[in-house]
Amino acid sequence: MFQLQALLIAIQFLTILPVKLTEPVADKTIGYSLLFYPVVGLIMATILVAIASLLDNQSPAVIAILVLSCWVILTGGLHLDGLADSADAWLGGLGDKSKTLAIMKDPTSGPIAVSILFLVLAIKWVMLTELIAEQNYLAIVFAITLARTSLPLLFLTTPYVRKNGIGALLINQQPRRLSKQVILAVAIISILLSGFWLLLVGFSLFLLLRYWMQQRLGGTTGDTAGAVVELVETAVLITAVIF
Repeated sequence: MFQLQALLIAIQFLTILPVKLTEPVADKTIGYSLLFYPVVGLIMATILVAIASLLDNQSPAVIAILVLSCWVILTGGLHLDGLADSADAWLGGLGDKSKTLAIMKDPTSGPIAVSILFLVLAIKWVMLTELIAEQNYLAIVFAITLARTSLPLLFLTTPYVRKNGIGALLINQQPRRLSKQVILAVAIISILLSGFWLLLVGFSLFLLLRYWMQQRLGGTTGDTAGAVVELVETAVLITAVIF
């Protein structure tokens, strides 16, 4: 029951899938939900690949835009919102930590946020078109799964800047040893099934983004964590097409 609750929390937080928690949730269970983020990524990928397969009588471009639309809807735009806020804050913050954090709290989006969102979604659409044309669905699976595995890795290695919020709770309650085991397992499976490049590029970008966060903020926030997911997804898709 404890593991099922943790899985449902992960699904509820990362997707719009209709799940219900029938019992009160302990803080420890919320922390353990991080272990199931890769599983949620796999569930999402399975749904999207199934949609692509059902539409196989359409052109790759049509399938790609419909899959991408379902992808955004399935997440509720959670990580795209984080990417938009981070993009605005990074430009508008002018290197200042307090100003950067304040801009992230602003619900409005400026031109840089809109531009970044457009670029990321456009790149994803083009990469999906190529992968679907090649029927390389495994790359799509790993793009989604590796990106969500980056979240427990980020929380495992990076301080949370804000004192309150779900991010602080996740980090405080995260099972560190089990998190390392899950991350390692996903990395090994990725190498065995998709080769070394997807993992290498995704992890390299993760390290770069983490470095920028540490330099600017001294840690991560919920918004920057969302940005990591979106950018790692995009980088893995690009890598799958190029290599």
